Amino acid sequence: MSSRVKLLDAVALLEDVQVEEVLLKRGEVGAVVEVLAPDVYEVEFCDDRGRAYAFASLRAGQLLVLHNQGKENVAA
Repeated sequence: MSSRVKLLDAVALLEDVQVEEVLLKRGEVGAVVEVLAPDVYEVEFCDDRGRAYAFASLRAGQLLVLHNQGKENVAA
């Protein structure tokens, strides 16, 4: 369910993924930090302080690209 995943996109997991000892749950948000192959991406997951706690190689179908229009783009 990708919407053209690109480098530095914010993405959410569409399914649970086990990465070493960390279980990433569906809905967790990360950032695409590398394009490994067509439709394969390295995604970094960070805590509230910005410290990475997991990296995962994921297929586009496992990711939902998140969009943020910002206040300046929202109609009043």
